[in-house]
Amino acid sequence: MDVEWRPPVTTVEKWFLPLYYPRSPLQVIGWWERRRLMYNVSVGVAGLLTLGVGAALGMLLSPGTMPSEVVGVIVYGFLANVCYTLGPVADLMLRRILGIRAPDIAPVMFRYGYVFSIGLTLLPIPIMMAGAIAQLVFGLGAAS
Repeated sequence: MDVEWRPPVTTVEKWFLPLYYPRSPLQVIGWWERRRLMYNVSVGVAGLLTLGVGAALGMLLSPGTMPSEVVGVIVYGFLANVCYTLGPVADLMLRRILGIRAPDIAPVMFRYGYVFSIGLTLLPIPIMMAGAIAQLVFGLGAAS
């Protein structure tokens, strides 16, 4: 009997690939919830990077001022989780509409949502950098 050798499944593959096809609504929700912690950690790290760059640029351009984005960060984190929670809702609705073709949808939605969330979280960095360069080069926003 020939058995085909397959390499072990990595964490990344387990997290992104459709290796498991949940059947019941509770299994669908469980599939999404098993990925929520890693999603939150990833978005949180991207957010800390964005805040760090913002604070560094703020200190460079306006020494002595403290950034006051804490409320925005909390609201952003809350809204990111609200959007993430819509993933299993959309998954369950699509399973009802598409039937047997739906199991491949959750990993695709997760991948695109994950990349979008990280990109959206990091988006302020190039915007802040462009603003800082404009301020340094053209003196925009500088106190007279």
